[in-house]
Amino acid sequence: MVMGMARSGVAALRLLRAEGAVPMATDVRPLEELGARAEEVQLLADGYVMQAAVAEAGVASLGVTLVVLSPGVPADLPLLADARAAGIDVIGEVELAAAFLEGPVLGITGTNGKTTATALTGHLLQTAGIPVQVGGNIGTPVCGMVESSAPGRWNVLELSSFQLETTSQLAARIAVCLNVTPDHLDRHHSFENYVAAKRRLFEMQEGGAYAVVNADNLPSLRYGFAGAAEAKVFTLTGDSRHSMWLDDRTVMYEGKALLRRDEIPLPGLHNVENVMAASLSALLAGAGPEAVARGVASFPGVEHRLEFVRERAGVRWYNDSKATNVDASLKAVASFAEPMWVMLGGRDKHSDYRPLAAALRGKVRRALLVGEAAPLIEVQIGKDVPCQHCGTIDAAVAVAAGEAQSGDVVLLAPACASFDQFTSYEHRGRAFKELVRQLDERLN
Repeated sequence: MVMGMARSGVAALRLLRAEGAVPMATDVRPLEELGARAEEVQLLADGYVMQAAVAEAGVASLGVTLVVLSPGVPADLPLLADARAAGIDVIGEVELAAAFLEGPVLGITGTNGKTTATALTGHLLQTAGIPVQVGGNIGTPVCGMVESSAPGRWNVLELSSFQLETTSQLAARIAVCLNVTPDHLDRHHSFENYVAAKRRLFEMQEGGAYAVVNADNLPSLRYGFAGAAEAKVFTLTGDSRHSMWLDDRTVMYEGKALLRRDEIPLPGLHNVENVMAASLSALLAGAGPEAVARGVASFPGVEHRLEFVRERAGVRWYNDSKATNVDASLKAVASFAEPMWVMLGGRDKHSDYRPLAAALRGKVRRALLVGEAAPLIEVQIGKDVPCQHCGTIDAAVAVAAGEAQSGDVVLLAPACASFDQFTSYEHRGRAFKELVRQLDERLN
């Protein structure tokens, strides 16, 4: 039984069918609400059962011998406890893929920066002429990468805590953690559980592997010693005892200059961290220093991560819809020195928004609040930061377009999930970009 019919669940159905299994599908939604996926699910699945019906009947009563979870399905659902009690294995989509995936794995996790670091690592390996495919929490689900995997081809995977908490046999040749700060506490219930979920990537490693970790983030640094891998450490502090460090304006690797900071096209000090993690990983995977430096300089960036949208009347607009937690929003805000209008809000994830107050005080002209979390955000930052309730991103864009002055920056960095008004952070980011691009015709 595959639970959850988003991209990863459908990819799991395809893989199970290809390997000769007979998969049943389930979701909280009726089949007709799956949209474009409904027809493929019907073709692949030997039956479709609503999750409520599964809970009522019990997994064991349906003849199920294995349960595969999509990342969006919580691993602590009561019906899964009943399945485990009946001796039925419960695994995640990544765990299923791990049994069939060929080629070495380079797994990247962390609270913020995963998508940028993953895309950049793939780009660096391609630049160096090393066979690679990229997927996981970015782009293609891991089950969808199995068919195109090969013994000599690297699998660069972005891996979230949701994916890792149900994985036990993915032995990454190179495991990377960028940072760990509080996030997804609504799902994991505590920061300790969240830290433990990400630690699994390193606990699964075997001898001869590498753990690429951040000396400037204690949970990440500790991961370097969680398993059998050799720790390779990067830092922004200039500490030359580590494998890679930032020495004034130069990224150093094993005592030699790798590239200058002004050769990094991505804004913000946090992106220097992402570049260091990706570069160190690529070097360990066989890329040469010259290819890495060339790849960093030519990297176009990632959609929804400090993505420049346009300049209008001297005002620059940026889309950082992927800033779905407070730490990511703080990093986005720190990337700019200009006066700022920042859009915050969406669905709360049990976050503490108070750190935003110090970061925005005296820097932001106004915080434009949207979505369900707006009242909570105002309570926590409103004494220090001028706030305006806008309700929707459409209304927030209109306010900023009407009042921002030449030289200002308008930044979408919500610090929240998107699911109150959008289907995903991608949906939110693209809606924002479309609104910004249409400003001239809308305001004329």
